[in-house]
Amino acid sequence: MPLPDDDALLKRMRKLRLREEDLEESFIRGGGPGGQKINKTSSTVVLRHVPSGVEVRCQRERSQVMNRHWARVELCERMEAALEQARLAIQEEREKKRRQNRPRPRSVKREMLEGKRRRSGVKRNRGRVGGDD
Repeated sequence: MPLPDDDALLKRMRKLRLREEDLEESFIRGGGPGGQKINKTSSTVVLRHVPSGVEVRCQRERSQVMNRHWARVELCERMEAALEQARLAIQEEREKKRRQNRPRPRSVKREMLEGKRRRSGVKRNRGRVGGDD
């Protein structure tokens, strides 16, 4: 049975720098619906990317060959999601620093200074009540 989009999957794996040597693959018996066939055969694929520690279990099909393919597709999806999340975190950190370092608008600065003046007046009036010192 030919695998769907096998060349596209290989390209995708190369782009993500996922090498076959970095993958540990094992097969276990599946569970759930499927009856005797699923309970007797080890068609569930457990695919682990050793450098990152990402693990994928795939039991989508009854065929071990198809599950191997789908496990690799799912691994690619997870790695892409992790890379995207890391990219967004870096971008968010950059944006946060930019927001922190930009000058305050005049109106905000004016309000802030007015609040400080009011507060200093309150504190000034806390002195001793008049008289002989």
